[in-house]
Amino acid sequence: MLTDLSPLIAATTRWLTGAYPAGGGALASALCEVQARQAVTVAAWLRYPTEIDAALVTMAGPGGSGRLDWITGAEQSADTPAAEWAWRTWVDEVVASWAAALLTDPELAGLAVDALAHGEHAGRTPVEFRRLLTPDDGDRTAAALLRHPDLVAPVAGLHHAQLRDRLDPGRALAA
Repeated sequence: MLTDLSPLIAATTRWLTGAYPAGGGALASALCEVQARQAVTVAAWLRYPTEIDAALVTMAGPGGSGRLDWITGAEQSADTPAAEWAWRTWVDEVVASWAAALLTDPELAGLAVDALAHGEHAGRTPVEFRRLLTPDDGDRTAAALLRHPDLVAPVAGLHHAQLRDRLDPGRALAA
């Protein structure tokens, strides 16, 4: 059973950095991508906290970037070759929304990383998420668009309530 979320993480990261690109060259692009990847990884691990969840999304597919493209105005034309858009089928809208919220709200990002300590991804240390949790000035400059609350609000707001519910320690579990 395939339980690796890396295709989903890679595609969703690619979508976020394409929708909210870095300015300032190769180093800025790399710093922006690292921050996006860390946020997407945290969001994916929260969304799919068990191996069974990861296996199910791998089998069924995450849904694609259709609505995200429409919201940001990045829709593909009908004559776009499949090789240029096929990766978008691995974009997870909820993960992208949660990642955008984490990038714009440091407190929420901290809660999200802390929540991972109680899941199957617990073997990973928060140090891996330094650029998400404690970005320096270079990180903030590189990801200025990606971390701008007003610019990412249409994406971050899509599933913000679900993220808050997931992070609420007092929430009741379904029976």
